[in-house]
Amino acid sequence: MGQLAGRRALVVGASRGLGRGVLEAFLTAGAEVVALSRDMAPLSELAAGQPRLHCEQGDAADPVLAGQLLDRHRPDVLAILAGASPLLRPIAQQTWETFSTPWDVDVRIAFTWVREALVRPLEPGSQVIVTSSGAALRGSPLSGGYAGAKSTVRFLTEYAAQEADREGLGINFAAVLPQLTPATPFGLAAAEAYARRSGIGVEEFIKGMGDPVLTPEVAGAAFVSLAAGGTEQTGSYLLAGTGLRLLG
Repeated sequence: MGQLAGRRALVVGASRGLGRGVLEAFLTAGAEVVALSRDMAPLSELAAGQPRLHCEQGDAADPVLAGQLLDRHRPDVLAILAGASPLLRPIAQQTWETFSTPWDVDVRIAFTWVREALVRPLEPGSQVIVTSSGAALRGSPLSGGYAGAKSTVRFLTEYAAQEADREGLGINFAAVLPQLTPATPFGLAAAEAYARRSGIGVEEFIKGMGDPVLTPEVAGAAFVSLAAGGTEQTGSYLLAGTGLRLLG
């Protein structure tokens, strides 16, 4: 029996990158998984051979869809990993529209799903895991409003935890802040952009990030740990190649 056997997880943003790693880890841990993605093509082969995987196509920022999926599937694990890829340019080369995209997309997605989890509400003992970013701690000068938006995502998650506790809902909320990783398409593009900004090669920049590299597999194991209650189930966590670290 896996760590998540008998549990149902909904993964928002499941087709690529860390979201794909979380999806596969949940399946390996025995969960029944609902995967939400705009693009179903990357999931088609996996879904064809996996009866515990149910795919839903749609926009993660759609508040109607969020409510419908929570009502339809009634998950006891909700993992939110969807978000926009920001334009990787210095501040002087951003427009307000490009700068604010992470606010319009990432913060909206987090707000929509966290709110629905509280309004429904999810069953006592449910776990909500919201993806922020390590940039929320250190900034990100080549990604416009990304760092500030991800900091707000972390705060939103903490506010939800406080509200759930105040109302006695028994729902756990955790924010996960992944460090920059070249193991995802966006992370690699960001590493290349920062390497150019620093006047060094991308391989040298990645080497300077240290080992081990955060991979989708490591992210998946970390989310399983949170979903299974293997750590403190509330709070904010930095996610690196070595796993989770609870932030003060």
